Amino acid sequence: MLNQFPQVLTIAGSENDGAAGMQADLATFDHFKVYGTSVVTVCVAGNSYGVHAQQIMSTSFIDQEFKDLADDFNIKASKTGMLANASVIKTVVKNYQRYDFGPLVVDPVIFGNNPNTRLLDPNTFQLLKARLIPLATVLTPNYYEAQTLAKMKINDDQDMLTAGHRLQNLGADNVIIKGPHHDPQQKIVKDLVLLSNDHHFWLAGKYYPTKRKNGTGDTLSAGICAELAKGQSVTDAIKNAREYVDKAIRNPLNVGHEYGPINHFV
Repeated sequence: MLNQFPQVLTIAGSENDGAAGMQADLATFDHFKVYGTSVVTVCVAGNSYGVHAQQIMSTSFIDQEFKDLADDFNIKASKTGMLANASVIKTVVKNYQRYDFGPLVVDPVIFGNNPNTRLLDPNTFQLLKARLIPLATVLTPNYYEAQTLAKMKINDDQDMLTAGHRLQNLGADNVIIKGPHHDPQQKIVKDLVLLSNDHHFWLAGKYYPTKRKNGTGDTLSAGICAELAKGQSVTDAIKNAREYVDKAIRNPLNVGHEYGPINHFV
């Protein structure tokens, strides 16, 4: 039947080197066998050495992207990535609330490739917390983003669980906090999953010291989005997406000279 194939939406930045952002989302959608659509919020010029320029889309253009998708497609789940500034966030929230695009996975994208590269100014950050996160079916911050959103330092498992509850208090239904992976001596990476029913569990995997992990957060959130669109539970969607990310890191794709992409072809 027409429009019954699972269709999903990424609301994110386009990164021309293909490692992260919308390009990583669309590659992930292909792997999970869902049809990917997109709302471009910002175009980024860069490569494996770094980001060198960006162009933010006008709010009228973003409005038109949303309208055109709503007029033609049957989108079952959505995810957000880089939203650039306060005007973009307001526009995305307005349109997501206007149209029925299914459950929303929010990848907060507060930092770049390291915690010293902050992408959101204070006003934009506050809007992210106040307007976007309350719409999240699943919130997927990394270790540094979780600390920033929860306003606390995470030193151990109990701290991580406390931070997860603080993020739920911001309005997110379910939360996965990606554990720290900045110590080259560590052996295991542990992610916390805190569900809306207050049940929590841990996902542990081997730590791989590699420079080929750009797009990890995008891929995780896109995988969750794809699985939700196919009717999987939140728990299974997170587990399946996490397993895919682990395989993509474990089998590096050697393109680019510095901080390259994970391997979406696994």
